[in-house]
Order: sequence, then C-alpha cells, then structure tokens
Amino acid sequence: MTDDAQNAAPIDLNADLGEGFGRWTLTDDERLLTVVTSANVACGFHAGDPRTMRRVCELAAARGVRIGAQVSYRDLAGFGRRAMDVPPDELAAEVAYQIGALEVFARAAGSAVSYVKPHGALYNRAVHDEEQAEAVVAGVRLAGGALPVLGLPGSRLHAAAERAGLPVVAEAFADRAYTRDGALAPRTWPDAVVIDPDAVVRRSVRLATRQEVTSVDGGTVAVEARSLCLHGDTPGAVGLVRRVRAGLEAAGVPVAAFA
Repeated sequence: MTDDAQNAAPIDLNADLGEGFGRWTLTDDERLLTVVTSANVACGFHAGDPRTMRRVCELAAARGVRIGAQVSYRDLAGFGRRAMDVPPDELAAEVAYQIGALEVFARAAGSAVSYVKPHGALYNRAVHDEEQAEAVVAGVRLAGGALPVLGLPGSRLHAAAERAGLPVVAEAFADRAYTRDGALAPRTWPDAVVIDPDAVVRRSVRLATRQEVTSVDGGTVAVEARSLCLHGDTPGAVGLVRRVRAGLEAAGVPVAAFA
C-alpha cells in the first residue's frame, strides 16, 4: 500500500454495457458484470434493444451492480459518436424516454435506475454546451426523481445538474487521454484511447490515490473523481478491468459503487 492510498476514498468502476442490437453484440456483459460496480446501460438510441436491456438489468441486479441509464443522441448508425444538433425540448424528451425505458426493465429485475450518464457525442457536447447540458438535466427531471448525474468534473452538465438540485458524481477515464485543460482528447487524435494494459492500471491507481493524470503534452492535470470509467468495447476489456480492479485493491483503494 502506498502512502497516498492509506486514506484513499472508495472508487467506483463503471463500464458501458448492453451495447448490442438484435443479433449483433459488442460488450461481454456477463463477464464485465462480475468486475464492475456500476453499469452504464445503453438505452436503445446509440445501441441496445429491449431484449438486451432486460438481460443486462437482470444480470446486474443479480450481482448487486448499480444500473445507470446511458442516454445518447438518436444515432444507431454512428454509435452515438457523431455530432448532432437536437432542439433542447426534443433532447429533454428523448433523455426522459430512454431513462423511462430502462427503468421498466430495472424494476422488473428487482432493482432501479440509480444514475444517468450521457454517451459519446452527447457526453462531450454537454461538457461545454450550456443549452445541451440544460436539456439533458431537464430530461432527467422529467423522468422523475433526483437521479445522480455522472460526468466530467467542472463540466456544464454538472453545473446545470447542481442548479437543478440533482446530485453529481465526478468521473475519470483510465483508458482515455486528457488535454491540458482536463478535457478528454478527441478520438480523432493519435493515442486518444490508451490501450497498453500496464499504463491503464498505473493511471487508474494514480487517479484514485493522487487525483491526477498526465496530459497528452506531458503535463499534470488534477482530476478529482469518485468513479473510474473503462470502455466495455475495448478489445480485451474484461481482462483489463480485472487488472485495474486488482491493481486498485493491491494499492489499498476500496472499490465500491457510488450510488
């Protein structure tokens, strides 16, 4: 155990799950749910379908994993990663629709939707776009309850959620590169996704114990987070998440859900 980890706060491990559609599958949901503590479940707009959503909710509930609604722009063809301009009232309704759809399956499984996290282009847009951030928050409120909003610390999304009285949970990305201002490096940049397992484990432990990460230009960026995200669609994701969890626990960092 390192000195930094002696008083380390618990860290949540979240991953994007249910990212299949019909006969096509992408994420190894069953095995990932044996490792993560929170599951960001695709709600049908960037991936996912009713059968997949139901199955993931059942698996998550059986294993005590928290269920989160991963809401997105309506973009199945682009996996929710294409820039889109959606009117705020329409986006709010679509966010509420996605949360409500997932809630049906979560409750049928004996659980509930515990938080909301935007996906892909919507996640990145809501970091700096006030109007889109407000629309996401309006959709969460429309869906009912005061669900926590998982997102990038310092984002417009978190500011909007706090103004609306919603809890916010800051997250960091163990397998994504950061710019010097604490934003995620665009996926079009070289090495935007960190694929070296050893590097991902080191970054995870550093984020959890020292709340910092090295930026793409070699600087040090402060990143305070309660949850670590690892992408379920990364090749070898299950083995990688297992290594990260083992590395955190070996460093004396408790791994536990935030919700």
